[in-house]
This record gives sequence, C-alpha cells and structure tokens, in this order.
Amino acid sequence: MGRIKLTVAYDGTNYHGWQLQPGEATIEGELNKALSQLTGKQVCVTGASRTDAGVHALGNVAVFDTSSHIPAEKFSYALNQRLPADIVVQCSEEVPGDFHPRHCECRKTYEYTILNRKFPLPQYRNTAYFYYGKLDINRMRSACSAFIGEHDFAGFCSSGAQVQSTIRTIYSLEVLEENIPEPDANTARNHEYGNNIARTGRIITIRVEGNGFLYNMVRIIAGTLLETGKGRINPDDMKEIIASCDRNRAGATAPARGLKLVQILY
Repeated sequence: MGRIKLTVAYDGTNYHGWQLQPGEATIEGELNKALSQLTGKQVCVTGASRTDAGVHALGNVAVFDTSSHIPAEKFSYALNQRLPADIVVQCSEEVPGDFHPRHCECRKTYEYTILNRKFPLPQYRNTAYFYYGKLDINRMRSACSAFIGEHDFAGFCSSGAQVQSTIRTIYSLEVLEENIPEPDANTARNHEYGNNIARTGRIITIRVEGNGFLYNMVRIIAGTLLETGKGRINPDDMKEIIASCDRNRAGATAPARGLKLVQILY
C-alpha cells in the first residue's frame, strides 16, 4: 500500500467548495470519482485546504492510499483524462505513509485579486472582485505590517469555525499593483477616471503567506484592506483591530471569486 500526493489546480466557480457535500459538485468528490474509476476500488482523498465555494487553486494538495501498480508519477496523466476540464492534477508523487497534508508543518500562500476600474471585464468575472471606486494602495500597504508575526486572529475568523486555537503566524503580506494594458491610447489620454485609473484600470493583488489560516481569514484580511484603501479604516489602527479579537472591527468578508490558493510548501 502506497500513499500518493496530488498537487491540484482548479477553477472553483462551478463547485460547492472542496469538501464532500451530499448532492453537490465538489472538488473532492470529482477526485474521488476519477480515482475510483481508475483503480477499480473506492478511493477517498484527504485534502490540505478545504476551500470554499467559488474559491480557486493553483496548488492545493491531496493524498490517497492505494495498492494500485500504476507508477506514482503516472496518476496525474491518467486522472486528467477523467477529470472535468476545470480540475487539473499538476503533479503526482509517492510520499511516506505518515505524511498528512493538514497535520504536517507547512507554509500556505493565498492571493486575492481585485479588478479596479470603471467597468468590469468579462474575462475576470469569476476570478477577481470588481470594485469601481478609488482605492489608495499606499494606505493598504501601510496596514500590512501589523499582520506580520504570530497573533490571535479571532477577529478575522467567521463564525462556525471548529478550531482549537485562533493563533496563526503570517510570514508575509503584500499588496501588488499591475496596470491593465490600454487598448486605445487616445481614449486613455482623453478619459481619465479618478485616482489615475483610466478606462483600463488595474489589477490589485493581495498576497499572504502563513503557517495556516482560519475560516475565511484571508477573505476577511482582503475585506479589511479594501476598507483601508477606501479610507474607512486607518492603517495606524490595524494593530489595535487585530489585538481586539473583535470580528465587528475588521472589514467585511470579501467575495470568494477573488481568492485562490497559490501553493503549499512542506
């Protein structure tokens, strides 16, 4: 019996999250179905991160045990022939039998994407949160340092979480900015839209790396930084907001579609 680790990328738009739910399409359910068809035996994967409905991933991790004679590295090819097009196994490899994707020490990286322009762009409708107003990116960046280190993030956790501790460590938090190429230079010169946003606008990416995250924690961090960029939260107050452990003092939970799990390093 061997244990196989899968690195999985997916577009979560059409799924009710990672975890199995009766009568609903889930990432875990699709993997179980494809593996069971491939091996001829009932297989249930164990995932590293139970992403919510609508959340995406470039590198979530899952493991399963099998007595199949299929070489570990070949599972990715065989599974991708059976999985829907919006779920793709990027890598398959054998790992020690005691490797557990949720219990082993790791570093997780998430990104939250914001489309900041006058009008939405269809190609971003499922992968970014659209916001048309002014966002002060310097205020957002100023607030990031308060999150670095080990803190009690109870105020950045949605109700219903079943955890023994709300203490987590954040290694890095940054706010990146990328202008979207202007399709019409004359339009850009003649039509500027607030805060140096022309009709093209920009992509703002909030990237965070930590040793683990609470339920909706990254989306609440993103929502809090959005409120900071709007001028509704003072960056200098962020340390106090975190220390208060008061969910009502942090920002709203940002929509799921802007979030993706980038990688998990063990």
